[in-house]
Amino acid sequence: MAIFLGAYTFGMLGASLFVGLLTYITYKLLSNYVHKWIEMKPIPEIEGTYPLIGNALQFKANPGDFFRQIIGYTEQFKNHPLMKIWIGPIPFLILFHAETIETVLNNPIHMEKAYAYKFLHPWLGTGLLTSTGDKWRRRRKMLTPTFHFSILTDFLEVMNEQAEVLVEKLNKEAGKGSFNCFNHVTLCALDIICETAMGKKIYAQSNHDSEYVRCVYKMSDIITRRQRMPWFWPDFVYNYFGEGWEHDRSLKVLHSFTSNVIYERAEYISYVESDSESDQGMRKRRAFLDMLLKTTDEEGNKLTHQDIQEEVDTFMFRGHDTTAAAMNWAIHLIGSHPEVQKKLQQELHEVFGVSDRPINTEDLKNLRYLECVIKESLRLFPSVPFFARNIGENCNINGFKIPKGANAIIIPYSLHRDERHFPQPEEFRPERFLPENNVGRHPYAFIPFSAGLRNCIGQRFAIMEEKVILASILRYFNVEACQKREELCPLGELILRPEKGIWIKLEKRTQLKVFENNEINYRRSETWD
Repeated sequence: MAIFLGAYTFGMLGASLFVGLLTYITYKLLSNYVHKWIEMKPIPEIEGTYPLIGNALQFKANPGDFFRQIIGYTEQFKNHPLMKIWIGPIPFLILFHAETIETVLNNPIHMEKAYAYKFLHPWLGTGLLTSTGDKWRRRRKMLTPTFHFSILTDFLEVMNEQAEVLVEKLNKEAGKGSFNCFNHVTLCALDIICETAMGKKIYAQSNHDSEYVRCVYKMSDIITRRQRMPWFWPDFVYNYFGEGWEHDRSLKVLHSFTSNVIYERAEYISYVESDSESDQGMRKRRAFLDMLLKTTDEEGNKLTHQDIQEEVDTFMFRGHDTTAAAMNWAIHLIGSHPEVQKKLQQELHEVFGVSDRPINTEDLKNLRYLECVIKESLRLFPSVPFFARNIGENCNINGFKIPKGANAIIIPYSLHRDERHFPQPEEFRPERFLPENNVGRHPYAFIPFSAGLRNCIGQRFAIMEEKVILASILRYFNVEACQKREELCPLGELILRPEKGIWIKLEKRTQLKVFENNEINYRRSETWD
């Protein structure tokens, strides 16, 4: 009887402690939430914000509708320095002016990625994109040398080879009416990143139905949908009542692909190093993966397999999907503006004449107007439609008190349409980015690759690839867009993509002979075939 009473008393004590602990945690969470609610009350917000739920029930389910909804809010509050929304109990500042964005991105205290990035961790781990603190600093320091210009130059050969394959594919579409070029360009970008990042040819351009590409799109859609539905944030709820099964299936495909490549490449490097004659007579191409396998930190420690997989998955996602989207948007804009296309082809003639030689590093420097076109395309359609930071300490932004732990969402799509920096912002004007027109523009008014300490490490790689691919297309074809701007319907997921692709017509160009007084004179000869 005494034993029974003792056990009963112990059980009651344990239950009381559990209830007490749960009550304390609930009290802390609620008091923190109420403090933020009161502290941020003066910040402009949309109507219909409810306690604990926030604005979550107002958000559109369709990614295109959701993106237009968020952009609509920035237009509604464009005369305010910032605004806020609540997703469940978490506040998000919406920033779309250069001055307020600089306050966040230029301060190392706010360098940590926002809460919503945790849903990328199962896919990308805590690599360069998602890591924080000391891990991010060490990883950035280790990886920066792999993006040195001399190393990027080695990748030009790969880009030229894959551009040639793309041109051959596009040649079969020329003169046949409209077609969707989005997948053609995406598979080209995938071939480039696989060979430059992992040293592996996968011949994606020959495989029109890439399971890897499909799973990248599926995963992007799944993650962004979960980010805006707080009731699916707990893993238990998501796995049993949400899209947990589909998430895990896609994740298995993505991780198996990169894991197998890492294993194969490590075995190959080990074999080559042990048998110096095995690669005799062959020029070895370096890949990012090769450098990762040999990279050591400040203590001389090599990266683990998991470390390498985190970075390879990040390179694969950020290195092909972003550039593919950027090139497709640029193709549409070039095809919609014949006067811009004419100037581009004039510049190409000045650099290449009628030669079909590959593009070299000197050519890249001379394609200045093409670079303006790429930047103007990124202004109108930034590949990453929004990104976010965690506010690391209590601060003041433009007169508003911001408590530690709030999240800031930066909207480049809206920022790039600020009329103070880009008059008539919806017009496509590449001349905006000529050196003389950049003078005096706020340094944070144009940030397609983010800015500050966590700017994109691969931006030079991206611009190089876009120049090679776009120049290769325009050397051989005239492009005509078959959609109006309003028909594109951008989808604001992890990457900004057009809902129904990019539809164009291609016409084979005749050989160009001379340019005189900015007018193009054609030599009537055989068309390129």
